[in-house]
Amino acid sequence: MSQLREDLRGDLVHLAARLDQVVTQDVYRADQRATEQRIGQVEAALAGLRGEHDQITERGDQQRREDQLQAAATRRLVVSSFVAPLVLMAVQLWLVSRGTS
Repeated sequence: MSQLREDLRGDLVHLAARLDQVVTQDVYRADQRATEQRIGQVEAALAGLRGEHDQITERGDQQRREDQLQAAATRRLVVSSFVAPLVLMAVQLWLVSRGTS
């Protein structure tokens, strides 16, 4: 009988130790709500970062297009600044070669 009583006490001590680790449903639900709230905040922050990334990418693309247009305009200016004097010189040489009457 005393052996049975000792076994029962040991089992009760073990059970009490396990019950100390158990939480109530209210505490569990509160923890779940807090976790869901944190996940929602992280998702909102991530969506904001995606929006900022898209804006930065669009600005980079727009800047690249503007740079390409500026480079094309510069090439046209350089070509015309060399070609126009050559054409005028060719016309003057042609007029001189025809002679003035």
